[in-house]
Amino acid sequence: MQVTILGGGGFLGRRLAARFAADGAVGGRPISALTLFDLHQPAPLEAPFPVRCLAGDVADAATLAEAIPPGTGLVVHLAAVVSAAAEADYDLGIRVNIAGTQAVIAACRALPAPPRVVFTSSVASFDGGQDAMVPDDGRQMPTNSYGAQKAIGELLLADATRRGFLDAVSIRLPTVMVRPGRPNRAASSFVSAVVREPLLGLPAQYPVAEDFRVWICSPRRAVEWLAHAAALDSATLGRDRGINPPGLSASIAEMLRALEEVAGPEARALARRVPDAEVEAIVAGWPAAFAATRAPGLGFTRSEPLVEIVRAFIADDLEATRRDREAG
Repeated sequence: MQVTILGGGGFLGRRLAARFAADGAVGGRPISALTLFDLHQPAPLEAPFPVRCLAGDVADAATLAEAIPPGTGLVVHLAAVVSAAAEADYDLGIRVNIAGTQAVIAACRALPAPPRVVFTSSVASFDGGQDAMVPDDGRQMPTNSYGAQKAIGELLLADATRRGFLDAVSIRLPTVMVRPGRPNRAASSFVSAVVREPLLGLPAQYPVAEDFRVWICSPRRAVEWLAHAAALDSATLGRDRGINPPGLSASIAEMLRALEEVAGPEARALARRVPDAEVEAIVAGWPAAFAATRAPGLGFTRSEPLVEIVRAFIADDLEATRRDREAG
């Protein structure tokens, strides 16, 4: 089976690719080749099978057809314009997040057999704010363009599944923390920064009150969920292809306490609130918690506690992030 990861140069794409390289198979099916596709050519990856690294526009049909060749049995669609960037540039968000998903469907439809498509949707496709506990059958009513585009992508893929073009599983990822490297243009970037920057000895800012709660997961758990979705028996899903994985609801204050427990009060003192009305307006509608009662029965494991998430970042990413930041 050939596998393609769209967004394969990003940090989740690279980790998932490393997972596939280590496993050598998906759901018991040996991987014969892997394609990593991104806007900029991904770095090479050592694996027990051939790996292609391609650069291109996810919304370009010809380029995407090359990235998803005949024999592809799994497409992991991570390619996206993230939240604040999609809000700032409406046309770019539409092109990448909607036209790009339409191009993925067209490329999959041209294959001899329908592949599994794992799509990274988002909790930003829901509203409700700090008082919400979103049930599994909760209605998606996004309060931002990024969330709307992700909800549209889910519907397009569910309809393509109904038509027999592909076999979709949409994972509505929580905010992933702690992200390695540098801050990005996601509105939720501060969630990682309040832990990552102090561990680097740098000051951190957060734009919301300390009692503001966020639905989160670790990079380790996000990769585990994506790999599980790739191998899941989709017959158990029926028509509902959207999964709310079992993340963790955590306040900024709880994140800071976990940081202090692991790294001491000096690290905690480096983080402070600096209000940002633009970011607050985007994240204010995001739900603080999800019931996530369906996912565990489908084999999705629950999030780790916050302290373990902080320690995992130190073990997995702190030194590489430090080198990256020192390199400028």
